[in-house]
Amino acid sequence: MSAGGRLVTIEGGEGAGKSTVMAAVQAALAATGREVVATREPGGTPAAEAIRALMLSPEHALVPEAELLLAFAARAQHVRERVLPALARGAIVLSDRFTDASFAYQGGGRGIDAARIAELERWAAGVRPDLTLLLDVGVGEGLARARGRGGAPDRIEREQETFFERVRATYLARAAAEPARFRVIDAGLPQAEVVAAVEAQVRAWLEAQAWT
Repeated sequence: MSAGGRLVTIEGGEGAGKSTVMAAVQAALAATGREVVATREPGGTPAAEAIRALMLSPEHALVPEAELLLAFAARAQHVRERVLPALARGAIVLSDRFTDASFAYQGGGRGIDAARIAELERWAAGVRPDLTLLLDVGVGEGLARARGRGGAPDRIEREQETFFERVRATYLARAAAEPARFRVIDAGLPQAEVVAAVEAQVRAWLEAQAWT
């Protein structure tokens, strides 16, 4: 457990519906009466958002190592400027993506050794989620949703389906390896059912907490 506060993350591939459930999760967490800090990665602070823009811009042909280091540069800034101070004062931090995304995208997707990512996680992040909600949806359906939103796709969204299949497989493998932390939600269900399932998982988790 994070000292004082709690870190809750929402993960999933493209088109999994993370943005849709953020508000519902935030409301469920706020029902505890505690401060809830909603944020995202990459990003969450002005400097980290600037790094995000560089990382996702289609103008830059980044090598996998550069992409990974940019993700953790943004994360280091985010954690120290926003996440750790919130946890220290007893808040619940709700983040749209966190370190699991690096294992999935730069590890599974790009093929970078998970041990290297774990080393960066320990050094540059230094904190791990207390609860991770993994929204799982088939790659074909997820990409169709994402591409149906309109707007130009970012550099990562332009990848092939095989890339996203590896991302999904890595997420599911991490969830299987850490069942105490992960809650896997079928994001292929109708939106209302997904939100209801997420809210139920969050409420059950909250009831099991021994707040300090």
